[in-house]
Amino acid sequence: MLGIISFPLFVGATFLLNITPGPDTAFVVGRSVAQGRLAGALSALGIGAGSVIHSLACAFGLSAILAASPSAFLLIKMLGALYLMYLGINLLRASWRQRHHHAEGTAPVAALPMSPKRLFMQGFITNLLNPKVILFFLSFFPQFVAADSQHTSLAFLLLGAVFVVMGTAWNLLVAMVAGSLSQRMSGNQRLKCWLDRVVGTAFIGLGVKLAS
Repeated sequence: MLGIISFPLFVGATFLLNITPGPDTAFVVGRSVAQGRLAGALSALGIGAGSVIHSLACAFGLSAILAASPSAFLLIKMLGALYLMYLGINLLRASWRQRHHHAEGTAPVAALPMSPKRLFMQGFITNLLNPKVILFFLSFFPQFVAADSQHTSLAFLLLGAVFVVMGTAWNLLVAMVAGSLSQRMSGNQRLKCWLDRVVGTAFIGLGVKLAS
């Protein structure tokens, strides 16, 4: 079909890749812990939208052009790393503010909830600016498309659609579980502060790793 080979193997490999913890999973967990299930779900949908762009780029050859340009690759790599570190620093700052208010016995100022658009866009940008996702699409997808296929673009689009649907479904499940656990612990400000520090540090670590 469209020159796609070993489709069941592709589905199985995609499932294993999605359930393996990585930057996208960590981001969804972080947002779910910090702001609840809805925030995690919107972040998951944003990540899925980013994967759609990667699928289109792979299908029409834009990813190959980008990977062949060291300067463009380096720019996206640095932007993605800086953005993750920026998110991590914001979480750490929020944690420090909560600790300060707790030490003084004053009520912390409630953080303004992010709009659905902002939550979605954060997930979208985090995925879109991850150069390792670009390289993954370039290296993984071609293994399941015959070299002599007359419908290469359509084959990549179909594989991309399967990957996006499975990945988004998994991230939504992660958001629901992480958000539910966080909601149960929401009354414990000290634990919430600790979780913010862990997630913020993880975001910064991911940014540093992405830049290496």
